[in-house]
Amino acid sequence: MAKVIVSMSGGKDSTATALLAIERELDPMLGFADVGHEHESTYEYVDYLEEKLGIKINKVKADFSKQIERKREVVQTKWRKDGISEDKIERALAVLYPTGNPFLDLCIWKGRFPSMLNRFCTMELKIGPFNEQILLPALKEYGEVESWVGVRADESPSRAKLPEREMDDTGAELVRPILSWDVEDVFAMHRKHGIKPNPLYTQGMSRVGCMPCVACGKEDIRQIAMRFPEEVERISEWEAIVREASKQNHAAFFTLRKEEVEGLSYEEHEKYASIKGRVEWANTTRGKVQYDLISVYEEPSMCHSIYGLCE
Repeated sequence: MAKVIVSMSGGKDSTATALLAIERELDPMLGFADVGHEHESTYEYVDYLEEKLGIKINKVKADFSKQIERKREVVQTKWRKDGISEDKIERALAVLYPTGNPFLDLCIWKGRFPSMLNRFCTMELKIGPFNEQILLPALKEYGEVESWVGVRADESPSRAKLPEREMDDTGAELVRPILSWDVEDVFAMHRKHGIKPNPLYTQGMSRVGCMPCVACGKEDIRQIAMRFPEEVERISEWEAIVREASKQNHAAFFTLRKEEVEGLSYEEHEKYASIKGRVEWANTTRGKVQYDLISVYEEPSMCHSIYGLCE
């Protein structure tokens, strides 16, 4: 019988997937890829799950020390050949050191943040370290492995086209056991087993994982800025670091939509796509012509959930 491994994120879908494997008495192995960009509540929630389920959650993280070291060599050689100023080279070298935070180190190495069109973060921070540190060793030990992931068809058109089972490049069978579930099924599984959801779902978040995700929407950004302003400041500080490591000085956390870019200068694009620029946008009404005064002066409620968890 294949060994079942569940990829945990601290979110609702992966938690429901793990509970399903436990319910079926499959003795699953649980793994969590720490990207270094989650809210503290998610780390606490993973610890809660580990204690509540009585199953060790194997925690892994990516290391980009070698890549950053190679980039230092590129900066000192190729950048000079390309005519980059000595001042810019020195400022880049000043930040080109591993911080120990996987997400920030990845962006320092790449000289940019991930985007909707190039979400290299998923492979580099989650799939890569999970496969290398958990999945491949398990394949060697058990021979057959089923890699369970909490993906649902109703999340997006692309996910709706995914099969429930397929072979992965690693040699493991990739299984999406809750592909046909809706969000109510997911929270019903939590209730059935007496597992509380990640508290971020009662604090305005529609998704749990990176704080914020490069794909998060207007309401998520607004809620984050209102409830967790320290996260906005952290990203703003990261933008300044990554900008120094970027050959083109491009370091806005978000990528503007095509219709938003038209007519903008490079400097304006950087301003509006930055974390603080998107917070301002999140507090505007449709059309971005004026501030939504209710949003601007609204105090965060004790419980706010798009999933009806506060009822």
